Amino acid sequence: MGWPCFQAIGYDSRVNLAAIDRAPMTFKAFRKLHGTLAPFVLLPLVVTVTTGVTYRIGKDWFGWTRDQVHWLMVIHEGEYWGKTLEPFYVLFNGLGLLWMVVTGAAMAVRNIQRSAWFRAWQASRVTAAVPSPANPDASDAEDSP
Repeated sequence: MGWPCFQAIGYDSRVNLAAIDRAPMTFKAFRKLHGTLAPFVLLPLVVTVTTGVTYRIGKDWFGWTRDQVHWLMVIHEGEYWGKTLEPFYVLFNGLGLLWMVVTGAAMAVRNIQRSAWFRAWQASRVTAAVPSPANPDASDAEDSP
């Protein structure tokens, strides 16, 4: 049995869509990994954003010199980790940001797709595009003035 929106147009899916949730990396495990990594990714991102914004505002609005706010750049760029670990801090900070954005967007899309209003909207769009025997020109109705 497929999704109702596809059944409306006569598409019979032989793929068990529920089996997608049992893939090696299930969506539940995906969400759990997102939630587990979030605290470790959040702190460096907050530090980076806070120091970067404070540096820029301090220089532009308050007229602080580069020497007065250099300590913010030291924290912002992770220079306190030393020459060896600084590139890893920057790399993991960037990868962590990408991970949180991609996984967060995927979870948001999935929540939207599972919502009742989205399914109703999707079904209405599919059924509106399918011509019925009573109204064979239903798909052309949008093109008419």
